[in-house]
Amino acid sequence: MALNPQLFPNGMPVPFLNEMFVLARDGVEFEIDKVPGNHGGHVKAKGTIYLSNIRMVFVASKPVGEFVAFDVPLLFVHGEKFNQPIFFCNNIAGQVEPVVPENQPAALFSTHSFKILFKEGGCGTFVPLFFNLISSVRQYNRQQQQASSMPEPPRTDPLQAAQTPVDEMIRHAYVDPNDPTRIFLQQPTPESQLRRRTYQSRPAEHSM
Repeated sequence: MALNPQLFPNGMPVPFLNEMFVLARDGVEFEIDKVPGNHGGHVKAKGTIYLSNIRMVFVASKPVGEFVAFDVPLLFVHGEKFNQPIFFCNNIAGQVEPVVPENQPAALFSTHSFKILFKEGGCGTFVPLFFNLISSVRQYNRQQQQASSMPEPPRTDPLQAAQTPVDEMIRHAYVDPNDPTRIFLQQPTPESQLRRRTYQSRPAEHSM
């Protein structure tokens, strides 16, 4: 994870090298725990989810304390589950491992639990794409590990998921008319030459 990743003034996440945004979904509520700098470490906010071939980025409609956005690398997600409770809204819950900064011990960083609640409209477009992307990222990672003669590095680089092919997935995605998810058939910021190369958090006041 990365707290408050870099954003454009319109709230769109600044992309990494070779990153392709797949969709944006408004009207969701996002919950995450163990967030530094927030009272109790638990944050709940409403906003927009952006999904790419590398990560999921939640951008809050209004900042919650120092919390503006949260970056979830797909390669670090595990235990994800789609829930359809009878009396509450559909949601995806799971856990994500933190992105440990260089030269810092991993023991100082805890696993986060997250939840995406679909408060407005259906989720028939978002959910299949989310799970298909997670599956593709994991499959590509396994293939890379098997093809390499080197032992797995102690810290996996979440950006290696950028090589996951997603074009075919986007072209054949099912579009649920009740789901307000926007699929990006073209990248939303083609004019921008700004590309991030590493995972680095940025203070909230510089994010938007």
